[in-house]
Amino acid sequence: MTTRNLLLMFAVLTFGWATAQEKEPTTPEETEIYEPVPPKVTPGEDGAPPSDAIVLFDGTSLDKWISSVDSTAAKWILNDDGSMTVKDRTGDIQTKQNFGSVQLHIEWKSPAEVQRDGQNRGNSGVFLNNLYEVQVLDNNNNDTYVNGQVGSIYKQHVPLAMASVPSGEWNTYDIIYHAPEFEKGQKVKSGTLTVIHNGVLIQDHVEIKGTTPYIGWPKNPPHGKGPLRLQDHGDNSRVSYRNIWVRELD
Repeated sequence: MTTRNLLLMFAVLTFGWATAQEKEPTTPEETEIYEPVPPKVTPGEDGAPPSDAIVLFDGTSLDKWISSVDSTAAKWILNDDGSMTVKDRTGDIQTKQNFGSVQLHIEWKSPAEVQRDGQNRGNSGVFLNNLYEVQVLDNNNNDTYVNGQVGSIYKQHVPLAMASVPSGEWNTYDIIYHAPEFEKGQKVKSGTLTVIHNGVLIQDHVEIKGTTPYIGWPKNPPHGKGPLRLQDHGDNSRVSYRNIWVRELD
């Protein structure tokens, strides 16, 4: 890339296109950028993760997870079909590794045998940075408060649609999480979440207002990277998970 093109690109990013133009380009090369070259990523085939993904659960073990209660080995049930299931009242589990902004792929299902109703049916949750919950819930013929239904950013953002498959079948969440930024203990930029549920956009780059408590308003404690956490709701929810991987975005 020529020095002139580098300066032009800097001016475009800093001041906007109109200000950056010294004159109208007269050749295609003047508007072509060749560096930096994006890294090569090989997509996964038949549901496999892409080549640069960090696989957090492939069905063989719970070695990359610990108990959120006491940091001991995760106590959830490892199933023969390559999934894991919440073991009731053993507590949440979380990754040993900490993450900031990520692309997350995770698959989950509620039990085919329907028990209970409302928030007590197939309830779990996916927590980004250990703080911000994307709700997991069996909402099939099961109404609840809409900012707590499946696919909600819990108590903050109602999903654009309810895209669940029938109870007992596998759902997919593909989540893009950009972490908030803090300076001197204060939040200077909100985090965002995008959620695609079974191929349907249900959260469109929404602002994270803060933590997602059951009672009270969102809080904004300063933080860096943190674990991914999966919830044991403590009501014999029997929610199962499989095929969990992330791509780091920072």
